[in-house]
This record gives sequence, structure tokens and C-alpha cells, in this order.
Amino acid sequence: MAFQSFDEISQPSLGPARAAALRSKLADLGLDGFVVPRSDEHQNEYCPPSEERLSWLTGFAGSAGIAVVLRDQASIFVDGRYTVQVREQVDTATYTPRHLIEEPPEKWLGTVLKPGMKLGYDPRLQSMNEVERLRAACEKAGANLVAVRENPVDAIWTDRPAPPLAQIVLHDVALAGESVSSKVERLQAKLREQKIDAVFTNDAHASAWLFNIRGGDVSHTPLPLSYALVPAEGQPTLFADGRKFSNAVRDDLAQHMAIAEPSQIEAVLAGSVKGKTVRLDPAMVVEHFATLVEKAGGKVQKGGDPVALLRAVKNEAERAGARAAHIRDGVAFVNFLAWFERTVPDGKETEISVAEALERFREGTGVLKDLSFPSISSAGPNAALPHYRVSHASNRPVTPGFFLIDSGAQYVDGTTDITRTIAVGEVSPEMKDRYTRVLKGHIAIALARFPKGVSGAQLDSFARAALWEIGTDFDHGTGHGVGSYLSVHEGPQRISKLGTTPLEPGMLLSNEPGYYRTGAFGIRIENLILVEPITIEGAEREMYGFETLTLAPIDVRPIELSLLTTREIDWLNAYHAQVRETLGPLLDEPERVWLEQVTQAIG
Repeated sequence: MAFQSFDEISQPSLGPARAAALRSKLADLGLDGFVVPRSDEHQNEYCPPSEERLSWLTGFAGSAGIAVVLRDQASIFVDGRYTVQVREQVDTATYTPRHLIEEPPEKWLGTVLKPGMKLGYDPRLQSMNEVERLRAACEKAGANLVAVRENPVDAIWTDRPAPPLAQIVLHDVALAGESVSSKVERLQAKLREQKIDAVFTNDAHASAWLFNIRGGDVSHTPLPLSYALVPAEGQPTLFADGRKFSNAVRDDLAQHMAIAEPSQIEAVLAGSVKGKTVRLDPAMVVEHFATLVEKAGGKVQKGGDPVALLRAVKNEAERAGARAAHIRDGVAFVNFLAWFERTVPDGKETEISVAEALERFREGTGVLKDLSFPSISSAGPNAALPHYRVSHASNRPVTPGFFLIDSGAQYVDGTTDITRTIAVGEVSPEMKDRYTRVLKGHIAIALARFPKGVSGAQLDSFARAALWEIGTDFDHGTGHGVGSYLSVHEGPQRISKLGTTPLEPGMLLSNEPGYYRTGAFGIRIENLILVEPITIEGAEREMYGFETLTLAPIDVRPIELSLLTTREIDWLNAYHAQVRETLGPLLDEPERVWLEQVTQAIG
């Protein structure tokens, strides 16, 4: 089966008519504007088709963004990953693209809202934090922020797909490494320690991890869309559509929790939280559920979801599963790279054919469950789009220069994510310089040693220093957290300017610095890394470092050797020796010989 589609999903030509239809509906509702986020009730990165409101309305198909439609103008806000893509996918005469970080919606609204105007929003789609920012912007302008009962986009979306109903399955405790009862007990101990009476979460990843369940309601992440209420004492409640449970799964889960329909959330809260403190993560929980808690007589306590930090630290079984998944994926990826080197010189390969080939090699493992995201298979200027998604319309042939392939897989024992930039033919001295500087940043993270308590924000500059030296940078984080057969993008751990959570042994992250020359080429080198304790002779503090899990050769042909230090060359040679020794015995003879050739020591 194919796990990705290359059909063009953006339809910018439909944007003007749909914006006009929305404005007509807003006039009927007495609203002067409406906020359309790229999110569902669970704040998922990947939403089911029934929740893709932003894409349907504007044509923008990225994983993060927000539009604001007023009576006489409209804007769409995206971050640095999508500044080029948004202009290709959206009718810019209808929606003005703006930078989500540099000019967030609330800042722009402060300049365009007038006293007495009414700005609508859907409290089921906007987090508590987002609503707070919108409300402050409205109050400053003398405008009113109005919660709608029914989303006006849904009212004009006449062919909206039905919600998903994939079956919920149990995640084997041998892979999870911990039973449901143990996880719940640990969480409840945390709640009691922090004097919290209960936690409510609409994060489906939290429910999936806590209750050892998986599903198929969204693309690329094995999620069952669900909600959870966990009291500090007593039985938790899982809220999910009853049609998703087989009798056997329901009976198994019923030993550990109550199971209720999402439509029963209000009634369950009304009967259980009166006079109690309920923890809600304001960055994740949508405003609707905060309102329900308060309506039920509960006291909202804002704070991070305690499940997230528990989930972020992988136990021994999850770590072992990640290592096994990366060896399996490494074999598939090496087979792919060898195929790439054999076939690309024929001049017949394209971005799509390369992505399809990699998918076939992963399917050849016999245990591939899904891709962890649509492969970013990009040639030439397309590689300068960090989150490029190839379609039949954008498909380019593989030509001399850099080819960037960012991809990952979902296996029941682990989630992978790897990027390699491959030199096709000769590349320019400038391209070699940038490639080597990105590699230096990658190695700097891989070699990092840091004391307990250090956060990803404190390490982020390590990956950028070589680029900063020549006055350039990249506009995405250096690394994101990764789940265990869950989301390829997981928090709260990350290596970025915003990564304030201290790194702990067992946390899994990506290491992926890059460089992008708009309209020309892009470079990114990515491995997954695991935080681990290390011993340093004479150390006065508890120290941590990283274990690199990803196993695949890094192209040495574009390296400008004079830019690398002896320590950096030693790391690369040792890494390639590990790749060769681990994967070589698992490869067929032609691929093993090829791997030996491309992993020979340099310097």
C-alpha cells in the first residue's frame, strides 16, 4: 500500500470564493471577522480531513498557520518554514501572508480592529493561551471577542468529510515497557505531590501513551482521537467514540478506566470536579474545556500537562525498541542510497520516484506501519523549502546539485526521522562551504556534553555557530522531541530557542541543522539522538550527552575538509565505522560493498 499521496491538495483559485462565502456567513451572524486556526480539538499536527478548515478555506497545506478574515481584508500567518510555500498555495490577493512569529495575529489585529467590532472564534479549536492573546488584542482596540456556538466555516463547507472511526488497538506492554496501571499510578502520584485534584487533557498523544492504546484516526501518527480525565485518586476516564472499540479492547481497558463518549465530557466533569483543582495545559487545552471545568464548579489550574514529561522520558523497553527500529530503518535507507547512486545517473528519476523508492525499501522490512510524515523529497530550489511536499504539479527531475530527502517511518517498536543531503554530480564551492558548516553544527550537537538541568535552548546555538560566523542561519529549531510509535514531533523536549525544558536521560530528539538559499538549494543533515548520562573524569556535576541512534552514511563528497577540526573528522569517521559494522552484516553483498566504500575514513 502507498503511505503518501502526491496529488495537489492546494487549490488557491478557490480561496476568493470561499472567503466571500465566509464573509457572507459572518454578516448573518453579526460578526466583523473570524479566526481560522490550523488545528482541531486535540491541537494535532496532523488533522483528519474533516478538520482541515484552514486548508479548505485558503489552500495552505502546511502543518502550522492561522488565518484571520475581516470584512475588508484577510491575512494568513505562517512561520519561517512556510514563508515561500504559503505564497505558492494561497491567493495572495485575498490573503496577505504574514510571519507568525515576527507579526503574530494579535499584533496585526491591534492595528486593524476598530472600537465596537466583533471578532469571532471557535472555542473548541483555540487553546486557552491563544484566546487570552486574542482577547487582549481586542480589548486594547475596544473590540469584542465573541465565541461562536457553531463554526461558520463548517456551515459553508458543504462537502466536509465525516470524522474518522479507526479501530483502537492495544499497544503491547512489552513494547510500551510499562503497564497502564503503573503509568496511571505514577501520574496520580505526581498530581498528589503537586496538590492537583485532577488533570484533563485533550491531547490524544497523552491518552495513547497513558493507556497503551494506538489507532488510525490521523495520517502518519497512530492516534485514536480521544480525551482523558485523571483524578489524583480513583479511576481515570477515557473519552472516545464507542464505535472505535472492539469488545475485547473495551473489556481490557475497562479493567483500568471508565470509558465514555466525548459527548459525555460535560456531564462527567459536572459530576466529579466541583470544588476541585483541575490542571489544564493552557498551550494545549482548548478554551471550551476550560469553560466546562469552571461551569462544573472546578478551579482551573494552568500548568504543563504532567503526562507530557512522563511520556518524554523513554523507558528501557522504549529505548531498546528505538534502537531496533533504527537498525531496521538503517538497512532500508542504505539500500535506498545505494539504489539512488546506481539509478540517478540515468537521468530518469524525479522527486516522486525517489520518494516512492524509499517507501518501497521501507515496506520491504515487512513491518512498516506508516511513514512518520510525508517524505520531503526535494531537488534544486525545492530543497530550499524546509517543509516542501512534492506533488505531481511541483515534481522536479533529479539534476546536478544537492538532493535533500527528509523522511521517517513508523514501526510498532519505534519512530524514525532522518535527513540526508546528497551531492548529484559536481556542486559549487559555496555549496560545499554551507554543507560543511551544517555538518559542523550537526557534529557539535552530537558531541555536546552538558550538566544536568541544561535545556535545549542552551544547546541550540552549538548547531548555528559555524553559520553565524559567515552571517547566516536557519529559521527552524535544531531539534524536536520524538515519540515511541507516536508523533514524530513530540514535546516538551526540543533543541531550539524556545526549548526551556531541561533535558533528561531517555529523551529522544532530532539533530537537524540546515541551510537554505531561496530559489537555489537547501541542506539539512538529521539524525535522532538519545539523551544519556556520561562519565567525565574529575567532573563536579552530573553530566549528560547524546547517543546517536540513526544509522546511515553522511555524504562526504561535498565536505570542504579544511573547515573541519580533527575532533569533527574523528567523530565522522567513528560514526561511519559504527554504521558499517552495524548494518554491513544485514545487507546483501552489493549494498554491503557500496556501504564499505562510502564510509571509508576521511582526513
